[in-house]
Amino acid sequence: MHNNLMNPTAIHIVSIIAGILVLVFPRILNYVVALYLIFVGVLGLIMMS
Repeated sequence: MHNNLMNPTAIHIVSIIAGILVLVFPRILNYVVALYLIFVGVLGLIMMS
């Protein structure tokens, strides 16, 4: 079964925006990584139940 929670195009756009933000504000990388890890963890817990 293949579940997509987001449109693949939206994922690419978010990736590009995040990359630009990291280049402009290198310290934001910490927040991007932290938010990603939290998001993946919460999503994993939701999918398990």
